[in-house]
Amino acid sequence: MEITVTDMNRATLVKIAGRIDSSNAKEMGDTLNNHINQGARNIVVDLEKVDYMSSGGLRELVAALKRVKKDGGDLRLCSPSQRVQEVLELAGLDSLFQVFDTQVLAVGSF
Repeated sequence: MEITVTDMNRATLVKIAGRIDSSNAKEMGDTLNNHINQGARNIVVDLEKVDYMSSGGLRELVAALKRVKKDGGDLRLCSPSQRVQEVLELAGLDSLFQVFDTQVLAVGSF
């Protein structure tokens, strides 16, 4: 799994590539938490290059969403692969997260 973080005017963009499973979900959560601790309130997680996400990955996304919402922010998802979109729907999380087709739409939504 590779994680790239870019601070933009409206939001922090977190691009993830590869598999998110029980062996590395905590790494993704730690990255999100570090940026939240540094003041990030509006976060976009780009899932275009994620080909697999386990329940551990979903758990980390939900935990980060709760943290930023508590401080008046939001965590939004963009470009989920078909497989990740199916996992979100099966877990019932597609109604919890705002999901956008592109990074531009997601970042612009803040």
